[in-house]
Amino acid sequence: MFSYMTAVIAVLMIVDADQYTKLLALKYLSDGTNKPFIKGIMNFSFVENNGGAWGILAGNRWILLAVTAVVTAVIIFVLIKFGRKSKLLFWALTLVLSGGIGNMIDRIFRNGYVIDFLHTEFIDFPTFNVADCAVVIGAGLLILYFVLDTVKEMKKKKQTDKVADENGED
Repeated sequence: MFSYMTAVIAVLMIVDADQYTKLLALKYLSDGTNKPFIKGIMNFSFVENNGGAWGILAGNRWILLAVTAVVTAVIIFVLIKFGRKSKLLFWALTLVLSGGIGNMIDRIFRNGYVIDFLHTEFIDFPTFNVADCAVVIGAGLLILYFVLDTVKEMKKKKQTDKVADENGED
């Protein structure tokens, strides 16, 4: 069974990986160097992002910090209250929480900007980082959880309705 300690360890590991890779980007890429990772697909490129996803709310450090703090508190509450309900929900929330904390650390300690360094070449997509990956994967898992939960509830209701019809109930 998974536990809250598992979530804490996972969050610490993901945040550590995020911060370590950002330090590497700062050390090796901040001079404007682009380093190919997978030619034609992805390269390493240093960007100081002072906005949210796709640069939204650029320059609004305190708003971004406030929103992240509120979302973080809500995720911790939901993780504690419902996290043991499903492994999928548990990991989805843990990933989103990890990514949010990783980027919040940057906003607090890097004058409001987040270090991004993963740049796709095959599609026009904003440069991102490990924390962003955690948030996106976690959000995708959350969507999957809600879809699967809705399907499960619909099947349960259909079964209940079928039994009620067989018993002549209204």
